[in-house]
Amino acid sequence: MSPTPAASPTLSFLGAAGTVTGSKYLLRSAQGHSALVDCGLFQGRKELRLRNWDRLEADPSEIDALSHLRSPRFVRRASGLRERDR
Repeated sequence: MSPTPAASPTLSFLGAAGTVTGSKYLLRSAQGHSALVDCGLFQGRKELRLRNWDRLEADPSEIDALSHLRSPRFVRRASGLRERDR
């Protein structure tokens, strides 16, 4: 009987499609840990900034670590807290 192959880590792209701001990458390990990397905010025109309030494509309660934060506001956003767009 051949051994079962180990699960591979995955990398998901969660932002910055069609623009240069707002990049986010979700890295999940084979052991089930996850980190949100390069946590950028959308900047520029209001229609881009409003994207900062879109629901994350990952459940914040399942994220173990945040890395390379571009803005302290993102920590509040990732934890589910809201702030008015200015």
